[in-house]
Amino acid sequence: MERTTPEVILTDFEKDIVEGLTDFPKHLSSKYFYDAIGDALFQDIMEMPSYYLTRAEHDILKAHKKEIVALFKNTGPFDLVELGAGDGKKTKVLLRELSDQWCDFTYVPIDISENSLKKLTRSLHHEMPNVAVDGFQGTYFNALKDLHQRDQKRKVILFLGSNIGNLAHEKAIAFLKGIRELMLPKDILLIGFDQKKNPQVILDAYNDQEGITAAFNKNILRRINRETDGDFDIHQFLHWEVYDPENGTAKSYLVSKIAQHVHLKKLRLEIYFKPWETIHTEVSQKYDDDMVNWLGKEAGLRIKTSFQNANGAFKSYVFSL
Repeated sequence: MERTTPEVILTDFEKDIVEGLTDFPKHLSSKYFYDAIGDALFQDIMEMPSYYLTRAEHDILKAHKKEIVALFKNTGPFDLVELGAGDGKKTKVLLRELSDQWCDFTYVPIDISENSLKKLTRSLHHEMPNVAVDGFQGTYFNALKDLHQRDQKRKVILFLGSNIGNLAHEKAIAFLKGIRELMLPKDILLIGFDQKKNPQVILDAYNDQEGITAAFNKNILRRINRETDGDFDIHQFLHWEVYDPENGTAKSYLVSKIAQHVHLKKLRLEIYFKPWETIHTEVSQKYDDDMVNWLGKEAGLRIKTSFQNANGAFKSYVFSL
């Protein structure tokens, strides 16, 4: 039996836990992977030979940095706003080029992880002290609204890493519409989209033999244990990845190996799992040009241009109003 009491005052994280674990089928948001441990694990994932996404996008930015920066410069000062900045490793390619060309801009990294944001800010002050940094810890739209209300400076918005792939199509369209509503006529939006490819390559990227991705996914259970005084037995859950090449959707699950009860004492919540019951934790959508064009049109954005890596595994699209 699953139960909770209404007297408990919940944070957003706790509300999402209660909603996701009492729903059918069960689900948790991948945005909660990213605490200090999750951040470190994701850094390890990006270094894995099978995880091609980071290298492919880095190659695009490195090969086309002058063309991309030419799009950014346009006229006058601007804010370079990055949604989900992480460690900023790829973005630093563009920041160095902008700095070398003495562009008048302020880098505004936005991240839900305070830990990641602090590390990035420190590294930039050390590596590129002449780059103005104005970080924002919190949600993307709160930051964009704040910038929109603060001044009418031109914005170049970055959303790298194919993070848009973590959203189902209807949510991706709503997300893009939300950004469009906060864009001015001369603003541009650069987004990375992982492309459809050999299904085995995609499965290998999210189900590595080293088990790092499994640890990354299971970390959400550890975080729940830590923050809600829970008793998830991590070893009784299996990380499982599936990919549908027809619609380009990869999904990650945590699968209960046994029948078990989990208690989240702080939330006064008891959850029952049947054997082989799943928790859906992440979607990683893959795209082609037709899909990206459709998303843009539905959101009221047009593709200005695009860049791809050598084998076409990954593309960066530039949108405008």
